[in-house]
Amino acid sequence: MQTRAEHRRQRQRRLRQVLEENPFLTDEELAARFDVSVQTIRLDRLALGIPELRERTREMAERSYSLVKSIGAREIVGELVDLELGRWGISILETTPDMVFEKTRIVRSHFLFAQADSLALAIIDADVAVTGIVNVKYKRPVTAGERLVARAEVIRVKGDDKFVVQVVTRSGQEQVFRAKFMIFALSGEKDGVVAP
Repeated sequence: MQTRAEHRRQRQRRLRQVLEENPFLTDEELAARFDVSVQTIRLDRLALGIPELRERTREMAERSYSLVKSIGAREIVGELVDLELGRWGISILETTPDMVFEKTRIVRSHFLFAQADSLALAIIDADVAVTGIVNVKYKRPVTAGERLVARAEVIRVKGDDKFVVQVVTRSGQEQVFRAKFMIFALSGEKDGVVAP
């Protein structure tokens, strides 16, 4: 029979592994996943030296923002938390009551689109990039208070200047938005105007 200390060590090993796979899980989500109290998760994190979600996110964001080339860091909608330039990126958008339609209390669709579009542009390894064509699917309405995690990935490259980027946005484990973007990298300048 497993002792309490052995059970705790095993849970802590699993906790470390889960957070390596998905560092954006809240203490509440972890508590539900491990069927323990939030306080137990906090004590486990403390014992393992794993910072709280806000600190984990801040550390990842600081590194990621410095890599972005194609748009300004302040132009990204949501918080950029991880990025491998030219390959993939992740951003988080905390939805608030000022983002919703007054009548329906549903988050305006342009917030979901802006998060995905700015993330798709941010992962492109070019000085200037623009969105060309987009295929969008809103999977379900989003309400204020939901935490949206968008993951963008370059799925195809056409020549040196065309990139197909897929973005999937989730609230918890549920997909709420999906889009494919055709992003064009631009180069050269003529009279202050960027030209293809």
